[in-house]
Amino acid sequence: MSDVVLPGDRTEFVYPTMLAPWRREAAVSVISIVTPVYKPVPEQLVAAYRALREQQMPEGWAWEWIVQEDGETDVARSVLPEDERVSISRNRHGGVAITRNLGLARAHGSLIKNLDQDDIFAPGVLGRDIQIMAENPDVQWVTSRVLDLLPDGSTVGFEDDPPEGTLVPGSVFRHWREHNYRLPVHPTTVCIRRELLVSLGGWMSVPGSDDTGMLIAASVVSTGYFVGEVGLLYRKWPGQVSAGASHTEPVEWKLRMSLIEERGRALAAVPRQS
Repeated sequence: MSDVVLPGDRTEFVYPTMLAPWRREAAVSVISIVTPVYKPVPEQLVAAYRALREQQMPEGWAWEWIVQEDGETDVARSVLPEDERVSISRNRHGGVAITRNLGLARAHGSLIKNLDQDDIFAPGVLGRDIQIMAENPDVQWVTSRVLDLLPDGSTVGFEDDPPEGTLVPGSVFRHWREHNYRLPVHPTTVCIRRELLVSLGGWMSVPGSDDTGMLIAASVVSTGYFVGEVGLLYRKWPGQVSAGASHTEPVEWKLRMSLIEERGRALAAVPRQS
């Protein structure tokens, strides 16, 4: 792949002694993959690592995997193989949004890419995200097509994806409100510029739908992009958090959606500099 350069890369933000050896030896731009981990299925976490390890990176770029464990059990460290590109830490149990944000605090990249512990990157997704961001400075975040990965190994696609291309500010929020709070793109595939993510407060502090809340906020204030190629295999299985009854409990669900919508409206009302 050709050289890809992003403005405002964060490589020099941290002190050199904090950098892993592979980053001290050469000037590289970094994309940080942030994964919150809670009671992982070992085989699924290893599968996520293997798919990440196979990613082909543009010249001058490297990935780091920020694995942040929600709770002080150190399960992830006992499961994942040694790799200097993988940084594992833990925090007291606080839920997925807090865990993602603590992982963000440890990340060094100018781009932040989400990866849930039970999902799998499709080949080439990191290179595509980086290329789109580099070639389109106005694009602040990227999402990709998703295939559901079923327990029998088969996959199922979504037939109502938007066309590949730019998502103008406000369009995702409008679709979400008009379709019973269903997004036109999958928030778990997001790759976002670090400065924007931090300015929005990271992932939204709600018990579930934290990635939806973050993406809605980003989509209101900035331009996004949808990639028509598959970027993620989204594992559908009985143990996933979004399959639990608590995730769709009506009272809490309405509170979450109401707060996400109110935040989106408030951000849309903030005057933009010309």
